[in-house]
Parts: sequence; structure tokens; C-alpha cells
Amino acid sequence: MTYQERLLRAIPGGAHTYSRGFDQYPENAPQILERGEGAYTYDLDGNRFLDYGMALRSVSLGYANKQINEAAIKQISYGNNLTRASAIELQAAELLIDTIDSVDMVKFTKNGSTATTAAIKLSRAYTGRGLVARCADHAFFSFDDWFIGSTPANFGVQKSDIENTKMFPYNKIDSLKKLFEAYPDQIACVILEPSVTEHPKNNFLHEVKSLCHKNGAVFILDEMITGFRWHLKGAQYYYGVEPDLCTFGKTMANGFSVAAIAGKRELMQQGSIEFQGTERLFMLSTTHGAEMSGLGAFVATIQFMRENNVIDHLWGYGSKLVNLMNETAKDFNLEKYFVAGGVECSPYYLTFDKDGQYSLGLRTLFSQEMIKNGVLIPWIAISYMHGDEELRITKKALQHTFEVYKKAINEGIDKYLVGDVIKPVFRKYN
Repeated sequence: MTYQERLLRAIPGGAHTYSRGFDQYPENAPQILERGEGAYTYDLDGNRFLDYGMALRSVSLGYANKQINEAAIKQISYGNNLTRASAIELQAAELLIDTIDSVDMVKFTKNGSTATTAAIKLSRAYTGRGLVARCADHAFFSFDDWFIGSTPANFGVQKSDIENTKMFPYNKIDSLKKLFEAYPDQIACVILEPSVTEHPKNNFLHEVKSLCHKNGAVFILDEMITGFRWHLKGAQYYYGVEPDLCTFGKTMANGFSVAAIAGKRELMQQGSIEFQGTERLFMLSTTHGAEMSGLGAFVATIQFMRENNVIDHLWGYGSKLVNLMNETAKDFNLEKYFVAGGVECSPYYLTFDKDGQYSLGLRTLFSQEMIKNGVLIPWIAISYMHGDEELRITKKALQHTFEVYKKAINEGIDKYLVGDVIKPVFRKYN
């Protein structure tokens, strides 16, 4: 029995995140990984891969960073989870408040879904409204029904949850205006990422905030990916806009399980217990939400980022990588069929067929050939450990990959692709 068969037998979907599922990778991808070090991951047979997945973007300093691991181990030696609030819990909370300008209070949890759902709950309690407006162009906010109900994969979700979430496109403020006009005094909050593949245009984020406050809704920025990557103070600081509530995760603890909901005191204190006579809002209660090892890793991660100018490195490497990918594609006359771009600290690549249509088949082929040449690149996530040597390895892999890619453009992918085409995560049927 293969590792994949064993995984599927033991775990629904074969992994604990859909993005790690076998349907998101070409057939030759490593079925299971043993460890990571720096910018590389290793399978159980000892094969090494230059990694651009970086644990679903949660590792920004590099795998197994000694300073971060030691900080986590120190907290483990203190007991890792105590009967009352721990010293590292307070230190981490005050550090986040001091770092992010918009934040007065914070509550930690173990995953981003819990944090965003807490933000929705706070907003509904604060406004007394039920509807949620979420950006349609941003891939994932939560495994909870308020979000999943708005995707094609809404099997098992109540009709009311499906109907209570409305969508608008990024960088198109008129669409959000129409939502507020169509549902007056019904929208509790607007939730979106500050940026994903492009920067906000025409003061889009500021306009969203203005619309929210004009219509009595809460303005939420989900910084799971942008936080501690665009800027140490978040993309909200980079773009000069302060949300009412914000959520963080991913890079904040270099792969350790830490996420957070944070924001203005008037909203966050609804989840408090010190105000007698006020209606009780059961915001979050997680036994492991303030696990000490993760919070120790968070404190050490912020310290490491400050001391080593990590953010500048992410932006610089990303710019070099985008240029390298586009220049190499041009060398093979493939600039119409392969395009790298986006925000430099978190770039993307796109694959197009002869008709100019986005092609998952060609994306699968590209990934397959890069893996053959030792590079695991399901998407592009950059770490501090990606440097000149990694660019050299990437360039060599790209050159070999584009030789096959060009043939597939001219002859079709069937001759070159082994196995199935990768599939969208959010789809109606398996």
C-alpha cells in the first residue's frame, strides 16, 4: 500500500488541509514528507526539494529555525499549557498590540478559521445584524459555514448560512455600494484581505472602510497571509488604513500553530467578562488557544524579523524571482503562455494555453517538471532562507521545465503529463 493510499485510508481527504491533498499536485509529487530545513523539504526516501510551498505560507524564516525552535522548547519546559493565563500569553498579547497600530486587544487561537469566525460573531453582536459581505476574489476565509456556504462546496451547509453571506469583487467599490443599497441596515461586516495578487487601486481599502462606517458595518481585514509579510505592522500599515478588526496567522510563528483576532477595544471587549450586567458574548474559548510553545515561537519570530530585516528580503527575493521566471519564459518564446507577477513579497504564476485561456493542465505539467528537477512549487511562498543559491537552482529547473512546456504548448499536454490534472479546491463534485 502506498503512502497516499494509507493517508486516504486514515485521514478524510488524505491530509488536514485541502491544499495539501493529492488532487492539488501532479502524480510525481512526493506523497509524504519527513522534514524541512531552511528552504528545503525531504521525503522519507531522502529526496530533497527546494520548497516554494513553505507549509502553506506559514513558514517565513525557513524550516527548523534554531532560534524559533529554542524559544518554543523553552516554553514546553515550563509546562506548555497552564491552569491560568501564562506569562508568555501576556507578553505575546502586549507584543502584538505594540506592533500593530490598529490593535487595542487580542485573542489567540490555533487556526485562522476560528479567528475570522470570531470576527464575524463580534460584528454581528456589535451591530445586531446578520449579513456578511465578503470579497469573492479571496480564496479562503474559514471552514465555518458563513464562508463555506458561499462556495461551490456548500454541501451540508444550512440554507440560511448560504443566504446570509453576500459577495463583491476586489477593487470594484461600486459592487459593495450596491450590496449596501440592496440590504440596508442588514450587513454586519465586510471582510476581505488587504491584498492578494494586486495592490488596492483608487484608495479601494479606504473606500471600503468609509462605506462600512457610513452604513454602520464593521470593517475587517483578514491578514492571515499579508500580516508580517507585507510589513511587520501588517498590510494595513503598508496601505495606510486601520481596520476595526483584523485577523492574523500563517507567518506569525514560523509554522507553529498561532492565529489571532485583534482590533478596537469597543469591539473586542464584547468578549470580556469584567462588565457586570452586560449581555454575555461567548467569543472564543480554546484550551490550546494560548499554548505556550506557539506563543514563544511568535515572540521569537517577531524578534528575528526585526533583527534580520526579513520583510525587505522577502520583497527583494520575490522581485528577483518574478524577473527570473518571466525572462526565462521569454527565452523560450513562452511569455504568452507563462506569466509571473503579483505583489513582490508574495508573487504568483499563471499558465495559459494557445487560445489564451488559463490552463490547469499546463499548471500541472509545469509543477510536474519542476518536481522532476528538484523544485516543489505549487504556488510561490518565499522565506528568509531563499537566497542566491536557490535562485540558481530555480533557474536551472525552469530551463529544463520550459523545454517540455514548449513542446506541450505545440503538441498538447497529453503526451507529456502523467496522471490527472490538478483540480480546484472549491468544486461541487469530487
